Amino acid sequence: MNEMAFVKGRSPKRMETMAKTADTVENTAFPTFDASKATDQFRAVAEKGVEQSKEALSKLTTGAETTQKALESTFETAKTAGNELSLKTIAALRANAEASFSHLEALVAVKSPSEFIELQTAFLRTQIEKTVEQAKEFQAVTTKAAEDVSKPIKAAFEKAMKDLKVA
Repeated sequence: MNEMAFVKGRSPKRMETMAKTADTVENTAFPTFDASKATDQFRAVAEKGVEQSKEALSKLTTGAETTQKALESTFETAKTAGNELSLKTIAALRANAEASFSHLEALVAVKSPSEFIELQTAFLRTQIEKTVEQAKEFQAVTTKAAEDVSKPIKAAFEKAMKDLKVA
């Protein structure tokens, strides 16, 4: 038996295993760190990140320009619709005022209570019909305005969703 094995209190088989392990560790080659490869890899990752950032910025810029154009168009359409609605309102108020003054002039010339009631009833019927017609006109103008105002935003949203699906 090996003296060293007895000295350390280990068996010869154990000593042989330890010697093989030490020999394996000494003969094992560990990979070395190559700084040039790491630098190249870091550069490649950084370049890819810059490229992706440029692409994202380009998409963001395009989206912002599209949104700006849609908003400008929307505001212009809203302004036009508002003007049209204002003109309709002024026309309705003018027509109602003229009808009221004409009715007042007719009431001044009334000679009997029955004529007064007949004139008043006819005026109220005409005013109700006119009010219903004006309400229909206002509804048509506001419906058209809502559709026209929402078109650019709707188109921009649909385009953005389409572009998003493509990407």
